[in-house]
Formats: sequence, C-alpha cells, structure tokens
Amino acid sequence: MASFVIEGGHRLSGEIHPQGAKNEVLQIICATLLTAEEVTVNNIPDILDVNNLIQLMREMGVTVAKEGIDTYSFKAENVDLAYLESDEFLKKCSSLRGSVMLIGPMVARFGKALISKPGGDKIGRRRLDTHFVGIQNLGADFRYDELRGIYEITADRLQGSYMLLDEASVTGTANILMAAVLAKGTTTIYNAACEPYLQQLCRMLNRMGAKISGIASNLLTIEGVEELHGTQHTVLPDMIEVGSFIGMAAMTKSEITIKNVSYENLGIIPESFRRLGIKLEQRGDDIYVPAQETYEIESFIDGSIMTIADAPWPGLTPDLLSVMLVVATQAKGSVLIHQKMFESRLFFVDKLIDMGAQIILCDPHRAVVIGHNHGFKLRGARLTSPDIRAGIALLIAAMSAEGTSTISNIEQIDRGYQNIEGRLNAIGARITRI
Repeated sequence: MASFVIEGGHRLSGEIHPQGAKNEVLQIICATLLTAEEVTVNNIPDILDVNNLIQLMREMGVTVAKEGIDTYSFKAENVDLAYLESDEFLKKCSSLRGSVMLIGPMVARFGKALISKPGGDKIGRRRLDTHFVGIQNLGADFRYDELRGIYEITADRLQGSYMLLDEASVTGTANILMAAVLAKGTTTIYNAACEPYLQQLCRMLNRMGAKISGIASNLLTIEGVEELHGTQHTVLPDMIEVGSFIGMAAMTKSEITIKNVSYENLGIIPESFRRLGIKLEQRGDDIYVPAQETYEIESFIDGSIMTIADAPWPGLTPDLLSVMLVVATQAKGSVLIHQKMFESRLFFVDKLIDMGAQIILCDPHRAVVIGHNHGFKLRGARLTSPDIRAGIALLIAAMSAEGTSTISNIEQIDRGYQNIEGRLNAIGARITRI
C-alpha cells in the first residue's frame, strides 16, 4: 500500500492543466458498447478507475487501442457474451462503481446484462433504484440472484416510456438514456440529471445517430433508433480538479493559473469559492488565482452565517464540499457545510481536528467550520484517505500544514487524480510517494 509524505508550508507558482473529467469518461466508455463501429475518445485521464474500466472492456472482447497519450479507440464488434456471465467479470464489476453504467448499453444492444453490486467510495448508501426502475420502465425484467449476489436484467426489445425519476441521479440518468436510444418508440425522462457530463454524453450519442432533445434541461426526450454508429469525442476538463486547484492555491497562499478549464461548464463553482473570500479571475478559458494572505467568508445579506450546500446541477457538486470544508479552516469567519447527498462524506473531519482545525461536526450531514484566518497553521499529521474527494482535501490540508504529514491509502486518490504528486511538485509542492 502506497503513501504520500508531504512537506507542508511551500507556496505553489505557475500553470497547471486539469485532467479529463473522470465522471464523464466512465459514461462515455460504457456508451461505446452501443455500436459495433469504432469510437475514438480524446482527453482520457490516466487514473485507476478509468484504467480498470478500459481493461474490463478489453476482457469483454472490445478492441481497445491507445492512439495517443490520452486518446483511445474502442470497437465493440465482437463482445464475448459468455464472459459477461462469468464470475470473473462479476467480481471485477463489484470493485468498480462505474461498472453499473454497463447495464443500459448491454441490455439495449444484447438483450441481457448481469451485474454485481458495484463498489467504489465508502461514502454512505448509494442506491441503484433509479437505474433499475428506469430500465424496468423500458420493459426490462429484473431478477436478483441472492446466492451469487448479482442482478440479472433481460429484455427482448426495450420499449420507449414516460418516466419521472425519483432523484436526479447522474449515473442513473446516463444508464436509462443509453438504454433508451435503441428502444422502440419515444422515451421521456423527467427530473433527469443535466450536468455538463450528461450533456456531453447526449451530444456524443446524437453524433452516433441517436435522437435526443432537451439537452441541458431536466426533461429529455429520446426517439429510439435501430442502430448507432462510430464517432469521435473529446472529454471535458475535470471540474472537480479545477475546484481542487483553486482551494489548494488559497490554502497555500499561492499564485497559480489553471489552464483550459472550459469555464462555461463550471457552473456555480467559481462563485462558491468567491463566497469563501477567494479571489479568482477568468482569463480567456483559464482561471488565475492570485496569492492571498487572507480570505474572508461572506455572510448572507441578513448577516446570518454562510451555508454552502450541495445540490443537483446547476447546484454545487457534492464532490467539492470536502475541498471547500478544508479551505474554510484557514478563512476568516465561519461557515456551515451541508452535505445533503451522502451521509458519510464528512467523517474525515476528525483528521482535520487532529491537525488543529476548529470544526463542529453536527451530524453526518453538517459541519460548522470556524476559520483560523491563517492565524496559525494546521499541524502535520499521519492521515488515511477514506475516499477520492476526502483524499484530495487531506492532501490540500497537508500542503498548507506546518511540518510533515503522511497520507496512507493513496490508492483512493489515484482512483480520481492523474499523477497528482508529479503535477503539483512541478509547481512547487514537496510530495513524495513511498
């Protein structure tokens, strides 16, 4: 098991490029199963979750070729349907959260899918009802095999349907959408997720021959087609990395430029950091963060304490709340962080309290942070990364801390961040992988 050793207190300086978006590329790779023709995808990040899914696609019989440093082609012409029912395949699915999005394409194209309960972050209950009910609405039959612990989904031919989702699940919407594009007739999805990554998936599917309207809204209409074709697609920059770098600059009092961020797709993220008092400027498609000795959390207009909460798009993504919580520990003022969507994501705050942060954990969903105003630094500590986003938040805390910190279980960070120590060391960090 690998660890990071971080020498805190060093300022960063220079330019950094965000990687391709993890949450988008997992959907895009699964969507390549919808056609027998070649699909080429650019800006794929070299991270554990993505690499594991690419390898799984190879083992499924998909022809995968690396065309460039971050470009792959996928051709699902000869998928091994027998392998898709094997215990080996199901075991690999159980360790990869993104594997759940294989269901929609496999049922739509092959009429059958087997999937084990997917793994991923331990951040609380992440139910799959939205996925399953949506695909059932299209006419699929679901059975749960208790002995093997797997879901079996079958359908002779999916049939378009109207559905109102019980939650605006991103992966749930993606799964239903990928099933519906080859269904017979019209499918209407209300309360659909509309994140930029979903918009990207819709546009790629339309280039492949799908007929999806209502893109960027929560009401999607899909006219089913007989088949899809090959295409090329470029993945957006990762908005979570962009936000992580903004927070990192503020915590370490650094001046950095984040390059090619696709600013129009960041939504409320820049403004949410401004609410914490962090200055940032849009320069073309870059974000410039000046060095700040202090930053002060805003209050609401009536003077009450600022609350920062996650919400479905265009609200603030839950993946950035861990970073914003850490950034608030060195701000002037107080803020309530309200993590509505996952009940275990705030449990890493005890590590920050050990480092000297002033945080009151109210319950599994809410924490009050009283900022130090850089009056004194966090202390170096021995830490463990519980999930991807808490891992990067702890790394930011360690980079700003006084002394040396060690973060173990960094495989969790590797799942979502490409060569993070190499890229940060290039602009002044002191991080060693052991």
